[in-house]
Amino acid sequence: MLDKIRCDIEGTLPEEYRPNLGLSMGLDGFLCGFLGLKFEDIRQKVTEGLSDEELVEWCFANGLRPNPMQRRIWNGFAEKFGWRDLATSVIDDFKKEDGLGDRPELQTAFDVIDEREGREGRAEKIEG
Repeated sequence: MLDKIRCDIEGTLPEEYRPNLGLSMGLDGFLCGFLGLKFEDIRQKVTEGLSDEELVEWCFANGLRPNPMQRRIWNGFAEKFGWRDLATSVIDDFKKEDGLGDRPELQTAFDVIDEREGREGRAEKIEG
């Protein structure tokens, strides 16, 4: 999320990511909700030039500092976002837009992002 904000500020964020940046029902919004922070406040801190480490500490000081179990729950949720949940239809739409409708192994937001950005993602590792 921090890198996406920086790219947006610099004008280098790919157009397909713009509609979902900070979206309350997307991963950015869910992360902000989990931490008890507003996306706009985090964006402001990024605009001020804080490093990743400074931003994380600011988030923890002003919102939730998750304990190990909370981090495990968040990571599990984020990793599976788009698989059999409220984002499934959005992931299916992204796949169709990208000509990936015939790729059943791409099931999560991160699967599609990895494919879009040319990285070998989790789906390929499982299949391969």
